[in-house]
Amino acid sequence: MYPATVVDAVREHARRSGPGTVLAGLVGSGIGPSLSPPLHEAEARRLGVRLAYGRFDLDDWGLPASAAGDVVAAARAAGYAGLNVTHPCKQVVLDHLDELSADAAALAAVNTVVFREGTAAGHNTDWSGFARGLETGLPGVPLGSVVLLGAGGAGAAVAHGLLTLGAGRVRVLDLDPTRAEALAVALQARFGTERASVGGSVASALATADGLVHATPVGMAAHPGLPLPAELLDPRLWVAEVVYRPLETELVRVASDRGCRVLDGGRMAVFQAADALALFTGAEPDAARMRRHFDRLAAPGEREPADVLD
Repeated sequence: MYPATVVDAVREHARRSGPGTVLAGLVGSGIGPSLSPPLHEAEARRLGVRLAYGRFDLDDWGLPASAAGDVVAAARAAGYAGLNVTHPCKQVVLDHLDELSADAAALAAVNTVVFREGTAAGHNTDWSGFARGLETGLPGVPLGSVVLLGAGGAGAAVAHGLLTLGAGRVRVLDLDPTRAEALAVALQARFGTERASVGGSVASALATADGLVHATPVGMAAHPGLPLPAELLDPRLWVAEVVYRPLETELVRVASDRGCRVLDGGRMAVFQAADALALFTGAEPDAARMRRHFDRLAAPGEREPADVLD
């Protein structure tokens, strides 16, 4: 039984939105100032779709990640088109869905839920968002060996994206060795035993790497700092960030100062949102237009910081 607060919030959002409105939203923890509502709603309007996008922040209700399933149930009952799912719920929601896309099943992580005819289907647009962001933001970078910091839902998506793009080998590091090992084993099963491994120490992994992708919450406003010692950021490395609030995390700033080619988290944020919006509405968003809007929203001084991730 889901808490009344969740039911009330979902129903109230639907009631305020009015008839004929496509309903969507975001569930996660610490998402009160998310960029997702203005980003989705503005692009939907340009596509001729009236969309109302709500925030369902578990922290506001003092609820654990497991309550994401209750939000899914309430949104399904209220006639929502779908939900986005973020930290720390991308794997929790798996038990509350009727089916998974092939990518979501392979990743065992969902960031987009689509409701159709009473069925809740899980999708993953994080991996495609990252892949498109890397291709457009750092075109032509070498992918022979890439170090991935973080083996959660975002890390799994990044690794899938890297290997789909043709990365020769992804070395996975995480503070939880068991989680890193589990992700590496899953990647080996899908892409081959030689293409994924547990990285060992950060220093040894980076010594022979072409690039580094960071997929932990470190660098967010609530988790400031660097995820690794600055001296390990050799100028020959390219560095991609998944955190996107602030856009210039300490990792992005320090890596750039040290001469690395860098990619902030903005492109992944926009491309995954565009893919999710297409699933919600059936229309084809203009990702370039969404990126221009995102850049305005994410500019210093704006009040709309972006989502957190796992």
